Amino acid sequence: MLTVRDIVKGIKERKFSPLEILDNYWARIEKIEDKIKAFISLKPYEELKKEVTQLGKNPEGRLVGVPIALKDNINVRGLKTTCASKVLQNYKPPFEATVVELLKKEGALIVGKTNMDEFAFGSSTENSAYQTTRNPYDLTRVPGGSSGGSAAAVAGGMAPLTFGSDTGGSIRQPSAFCGVAGFKPTYGRVSRYGLVAFASSLDQIGPIAKNVEDIWLALSVIGGRDEKDPTTSSCPPINYPGKNWKPGVIGFCPDLLEEGVDTEIKESFTEAISIIKGLGVAVREVHLPHLKYGLSIYYILASSEASSNLARFDGLRYGQREKGENYAEMVENTRGRNLGREVKRRILLGTFALSSGYYDAYYLKALKVRALIREDFRKVLGEVDLILMPTTPTLPFEIGAKTKDPLQMYKADLFTIPVNLAGLPAISLPLSLKKGLPVGVQLIGRHFEEEQVLSAALMLEKERGDFPSPVIVVKGDCPQV
Repeated sequence: MLTVRDIVKGIKERKFSPLEILDNYWARIEKIEDKIKAFISLKPYEELKKEVTQLGKNPEGRLVGVPIALKDNINVRGLKTTCASKVLQNYKPPFEATVVELLKKEGALIVGKTNMDEFAFGSSTENSAYQTTRNPYDLTRVPGGSSGGSAAAVAGGMAPLTFGSDTGGSIRQPSAFCGVAGFKPTYGRVSRYGLVAFASSLDQIGPIAKNVEDIWLALSVIGGRDEKDPTTSSCPPINYPGKNWKPGVIGFCPDLLEEGVDTEIKESFTEAISIIKGLGVAVREVHLPHLKYGLSIYYILASSEASSNLARFDGLRYGQREKGENYAEMVENTRGRNLGREVKRRILLGTFALSSGYYDAYYLKALKVRALIREDFRKVLGEVDLILMPTTPTLPFEIGAKTKDPLQMYKADLFTIPVNLAGLPAISLPLSLKKGLPVGVQLIGRHFEEEQVLSAALMLEKERGDFPSPVIVVKGDCPQV
């Protein structure tokens, strides 16, 4: 299978044309999309063909001719941005995300928008108002969430590179479930302008790809200061290709591998430690005492921010609008009929946490514990270069297995949430197959030290070797590019 780097190199050396690349991926989409259901919308082929013709005239971009897909909460001018919600089912933004501008500037070809949990609220992509995306390794299982469509599109060979958003693990968790690499950058590394906000102090856009080198290339394109997003940092951009860097010490937290973690996850994590030791890197036990509170405080803080951010979807300014005798009834009908059950649950939870009489007991206390978690990471990352964790506590679960128990669903992000609370960079890398299903491990680094995280991940990936692709059985199956 061609990597992003192979595609760009081949186009620049005229070994093949951007149109040939598009045709190969388009054929793959036509063959398996009805099985996977990774996309909410696709650009018409004839429109893409016209765009490809223009690309061929200037083959100098760092991502020239690379077909990419975007999670459907990232705005592209002229394309629908639904956030997998009925309330935005016909919304076409008049502007586009900074990330999209940067990708287009480097010659990337946007083929479509991928499925997700509604407004990014979920860990399985079952909360989409439109369809349930399936895991390419086992069509009876979930791809993870909320960027499940983006991860499944890469795993299924329908796009070599996709982008998602990560608020509590929404890039890394589906990447682990789908056997691909997914990166959550440092908070402030990548502009959030044009990303439909879930929780503004936690959200980050990041790439999903088959390998670490492609992740590295993508991050070098999308990172940087943006005047439209005052939370972005003026730190120097990520270099590609970067320098090789070998960590001296990697820490792991044995307290995390307790009750609720599948045996297969523990086995794979032990394998990762053995590989790292075999590479001559020291592995040391570390302790992050406040991580056990991460899940609880995340759902207070994230839901509180979501309650505020989603107030804009009232049917008055944009999106779906229902009729009512007055403004209050119109809003009630619009939100009541067009927002899904999980979205309503989180709005109610967040509104309660922010309400008079409960703000100090819940929201303010959660902020204080978040500061303690950040301090835990700061201390540990002062002693070790990186932290190794499992990405998920379980293997990919069956579709429908956790939809009636939201607390069990929330636990799917147990190991990813603390990274967002601390604003750190982290990558999920597929390590092994257990029972035919992918298992990922997570490397976490210091603020704005993405290159160190990527370099260590590259080292681990090389030692792991090629990761098996899923076998998706369809009539006249089209091989992956």
